[in-house]
Amino acid sequence: MNEDLNRFRIILASGSPRRKQLLEELGLEFDVITRNYSEAFPEKLKGEEIALYLSGKKADLFRDELSENEILITADTIVWCNGRVLGKPSDKEEAYSMIKALSGNTHQVITGVTLLSASAERSFSDITNVTFDFLTAEEINYYIGNFKPFDKAGAYGIQEWIGLAACSRIEGSYFNVVGLPVQKLYRELIGFVKQSTSQSSTKENQ
Repeated sequence: MNEDLNRFRIILASGSPRRKQLLEELGLEFDVITRNYSEAFPEKLKGEEIALYLSGKKADLFRDELSENEILITADTIVWCNGRVLGKPSDKEEAYSMIKALSGNTHQVITGVTLLSASAERSFSDITNVTFDFLTAEEINYYIGNFKPFDKAGAYGIQEWIGLAACSRIEGSYFNVVGLPVQKLYRELIGFVKQSTSQSSTKENQ
């Protein structure tokens, strides 16, 4: 573990248990603070732009509250399929429609991440291509009925039954599909800590 990270209080602005677990497994010490926010975005945005816009909007809720020794992490994951975004389904019918669109198809899972401190900001994204085999109506209904994926973008969790039974190919980070590109996040955090420390020192000397 990079020692510089321990000098900062890390705040994860997400209620996702999967993101929390991934950061814990990465060995980071952090606090979880969540705020209500709107998932609306301008219609002109596409794919990666949407994920980055939403992670940035989450960070805006904390922008004026961070002290010099705090780093905020916000993230938003979307599923992009056939030129449209698949968010969190509102009911069984919408979940079925989403999974039906993914069946026998390749889609992109895109996570936008924003790092914010009192003196610096950095945003990045990660994209994973995921291919599903064809799923029957019975299989789709089985998954929805047993796993109730209503809190997941695209109506599925890759770590659940559907990932075992239907995912035939992944190009990119598996953990990005789970909800957070932890390898890329770790490397970005190290660089961000150096940037924040440097800019903070510059302000003190002015």
